[in-house]
Amino acid sequence: MACACDAFDPNGPVNRKCEGVMRKVLIAGIGNVLIGDDGVGSFAIKMLESQFDFPESVELADLGTPGLGLPVHLSDADAVILLGSAKFGGQEGDIRLFRKQEVLTIPPRVRIDPHSSALRESHSFLDLMAATPGELLMIGIQGSRLNAGSTLSTPVRHCIPHIIDAVRRELHRLNVWCAPKESVTPPGTWWDSLRTKAVSKAPWR
Repeated sequence: MACACDAFDPNGPVNRKCEGVMRKVLIAGIGNVLIGDDGVGSFAIKMLESQFDFPESVELADLGTPGLGLPVHLSDADAVILLGSAKFGGQEGDIRLFRKQEVLTIPPRVRIDPHSSALRESHSFLDLMAATPGELLMIGIQGSRLNAGSTLSTPVRHCIPHIIDAVRRELHRLNVWCAPKESVTPPGTWWDSLRTKAVSKAPWR
């Protein structure tokens, strides 16, 4: 399994336009945790919360399936990093970065993920209100298991550390820092634990 993030420069350049303290950075997982790989963004958010300390300027949020309320979350941020399942023709568990212009210029009939249309519409609304984030990055993960009630597929689960690495590199580019926690706490992925136990107790196992 190869992730696109493997090609990142580990000492990637800091965005000089972002020097200084940013007012707010939003790191958000999007997707439905009850539909297998579609919940990878939420899973990654919980892992970030359990493993790292972030400055007050950084907000981590699990936004679920975005809808009409998405602009409310985006409007208050200078930079937004979205994590979610995507469809870009890669191998299961691959990662691809979509910058703001790429997300916004994709024709409406083409969907890189189940939520891209809501993201475009939200950005258009915020643009009219002069409240659009200056920086927008979507970290898309190629999934395949999208059945209701299923857990994350093994390739997608194994790519979680790469997703976390991609988030940290983007924060570095924005001149924002986070630090590993001295004591790692268990991630609050209650939905994953419940379904994993259910599968292990199934009679065919």
